Amino acid sequence: MNTIKCKAIVAPGDGTFRIEETKIHPPQGDEILVKMKAAAICHTDFDSLNWGMPIVMGHEGAGIVEAIGEKVTKVKVGDEVILNWATPSYDDFQCQIGNQNIDERNSPVLASHAGKISEGHPTFESTTLNEKPIERSFNLGTFSEYALVKSSGVVKKTSKKLSFEGASTISCAVMTGCGSVFNTAKPEWGSSVVVLGTGGVGLNVVQAARISGAAKIIAVDINETRLEMAKQFGATEIILADKEDKGLLNVAEIVKGMTNGRGADYAFECTAVPALGVAPLAMIRNAGTAVQVSGIEEEITVDMRLFEWDKIYINPLYGGAKPDIDFPKFEALYEKGDLMLEELVTRTYKLEELQQGFDDMLAGRNAKGVITFS
Repeated sequence: MNTIKCKAIVAPGDGTFRIEETKIHPPQGDEILVKMKAAAICHTDFDSLNWGMPIVMGHEGAGIVEAIGEKVTKVKVGDEVILNWATPSYDDFQCQIGNQNIDERNSPVLASHAGKISEGHPTFESTTLNEKPIERSFNLGTFSEYALVKSSGVVKKTSKKLSFEGASTISCAVMTGCGSVFNTAKPEWGSSVVVLGTGGVGLNVVQAARISGAAKIIAVDINETRLEMAKQFGATEIILADKEDKGLLNVAEIVKGMTNGRGADYAFECTAVPALGVAPLAMIRNAGTAVQVSGIEEEITVDMRLFEWDKIYINPLYGGAKPDIDFPKFEALYEKGDLMLEELVTRTYKLEELQQGFDDMLAGRNAKGVITFS
């Protein structure tokens, strides 16, 4: 197989992006070349514009296996696959105790904190721009006609009726949102749940809470359009918040009024607003559980009285993902009619229309926007 030339969206690291021609070398070892069919757009993609280094953008997607390395056994050429950025090694310490999402060798998040490329990244020189190696966002780089990934970075798509567009949302938004409910918090049947922020991830928290049997699901947002979406996905109550409500403490009082004066059993932060990192603690009852889903990584001030009493605060990465196990379960829930995937896709875009996709996302017009490839 020869080197492939393809169009890709590249972020130089200075806040801009552009379409470039990259070259991808043939897959080797346990690498897989995927012809991309759909790539969902995420707030993290927008953030990646300012990562300070050139990257091929995109970390959610689905496509068709174009070629495989000599060590690949899990898929064959022509298989439809969903990409994931956990890329577990399966034999490191964290994987052995069940934490594939924080693999010590391959996690792109943990590697970036250590200032290095993760071992899960395919050979750095395998994708080039102007004859120079370029990194791929989260080891994937899905805003490209082709993506070269480790075999652990793909899961075979099992549903025949699920579109590539719907499948692409599983890569991150569904895994992060639903996984934070199913794998991390595990709310009991009949429990009460608050969801702060109803973007792509928050909507998946809402529908996972519904599927889990939560009796009261309270969605909170400053965007009325998104709150209406939340009702479609299973919210039983909505609260239109005020931007000036510091720490959403006024909202917390409303929540308590909806939950017998105690607070909710569970609260999930899905806003990615640092000032709201501990807001879910104000929403929950004593011995309740607060889940910080959006991955805030900034120094914030915490009023320790919010922890009183016996409250639990969890900060899961990627919804506790075990991709080879979780992705088929999501597809099964979709086939059963419980998990809404096609409904997440509000609008599709061509590669050249990414800026419009970002604009729609930031304005709250979409549940998820998705780039499609011919």
